[in-house]
Amino acid sequence: MTSRVAAIVFRLAFAALSLTAVFVQFFAVTVARGFSIPNFFCYFTNLSNILISIVFIVSALRLLRGRTDPSDSMVAIRGGAVVYIVFVGIVFSAILGDGDIGPVIPWVNVVVHMIVPAAGFLDWLIWAPRRRLPFRVVLWWMIWPAVFSIFSVARGAVDGFYPYPFYNPDVSGGYGGVALWCAALVVVFFLLAVLIRWVGNLRQRSLTQQDA
Repeated sequence: MTSRVAAIVFRLAFAALSLTAVFVQFFAVTVARGFSIPNFFCYFTNLSNILISIVFIVSALRLLRGRTDPSDSMVAIRGGAVVYIVFVGIVFSAILGDGDIGPVIPWVNVVVHMIVPAAGFLDWLIWAPRRRLPFRVVLWWMIWPAVFSIFSVARGAVDGFYPYPFYNPDVSGGYGGVALWCAALVVVFFLLAVLIRWVGNLRQRSLTQQDA
């Protein structure tokens, strides 16, 4: 099996696994039990799994068509999707793993919080981008989590729904506690984004030298 075929199979397989897990949870729990459908799509985990799945599918289809040189913007979007899904795995393992995460189907929990984040990083490591990523992409990658956090705190203040406990002032010791949590998460996210960019550029340099 060539590297190209392996990448196609890997990406389509994990996209299928991720989307299956997300939508089984959606239909078997959210819809079946009458939970809020909009709230389901307000979880960073669900959005990140959907995003990485789309990135996997699009990149696999490009490879099937023989297109191996994506644009700078596509590489940046792919890198962002990897950062977000790996962030999901880190936050779950470090903060949420021992807490009450609600009525999540056990195997779905493993897939969306552990398997897919690992797959996203492995894909980035094995099939690194062929274009170097400038440092400014790190700042672009941070926009979406910042918007998500602001929206989650603001919406929770209005209707009481917080997707994660660290956004809830009643759990985090007031808005000062929420601000500290958000600051800590920003630092972790920034360091992770820098790491993902560094890994991508390091592997890109290695691949370029092999091709030379």
